[in-house]
Amino acid sequence: MVFEILSIFPEFFCGPLDYGIVRRARETELIAVNLHDLRQFTHDRHRTVDDRPFGGGEGMVLKPEPIFECLESLPVASYSARRARKVPESVVLLSAQGELFTQAVAAELSQMERVVLICGRYEGVDERVGEFLADREISVGDYVLSGGELPAALIVDAVTRLLPGALGNEASSRQESFSLTGKSVWDDTLPDSTCSSGGLLDYPHYTRPAEFRGMPVPEVLMGGNHEEIRRWRRLQALKKTLRNRPELLREVALNDEDRKMLAALENE
Repeated sequence: MVFEILSIFPEFFCGPLDYGIVRRARETELIAVNLHDLRQFTHDRHRTVDDRPFGGGEGMVLKPEPIFECLESLPVASYSARRARKVPESVVLLSAQGELFTQAVAAELSQMERVVLICGRYEGVDERVGEFLADREISVGDYVLSGGELPAALIVDAVTRLLPGALGNEASSRQESFSLTGKSVWDDTLPDSTCSSGGLLDYPHYTRPAEFRGMPVPEVLMGGNHEEIRRWRRLQALKKTLRNRPELLREVALNDEDRKMLAALENE
């Protein structure tokens, strides 16, 4: 899989992409990350990439020319082919006005062979980029950042870990928070390691020592009863989701056992 990152600060990525899973994926050529400096696609001696907005207003806006020319220099399919989903490629504009980046969106992007990430800056990007060049506009959250570099690094990490071979244990990505793979409700006929969170937040994890500074590991995890462990983990996942992200429960497929657990939690 190839990531193409368009930015006026390509040096930013020398740190975030040089560690952990992303680094290993690059070293094993599972992914390639190509950085493109938008200033290389300007035609004035000052390498100007921004200008004042038409109609007045605060801030500066990234010009369309460097972005269009940079993309045209890459082997990327046409806008119409990408919009029609005829090719496994996507050009993504990172902005506060885009659709929310979720695990489901990460899963969609992981099916692509090439993803281009356009990093916005300043007050924003000329609207013609989003309307006639990018086939997708993504926001990483309901807050404003100084630019799209941090979101781009975040997306590369989230998508890479979903690629086959990226993780040491393939089951790891199926039981993480927000995971929608595998069973949507935890089927107790399957080993725990194959169960999905079904869109809930992940359950708590513990490791050695069994007691640390007077804080013990829950006894149920020490007893070896797999059914009791399964039920405890599901209860804790429901509890954490209810406390921290209750809106997620509207999208989760719940079974009778889940609903009973939720009712008990709400009564508490």
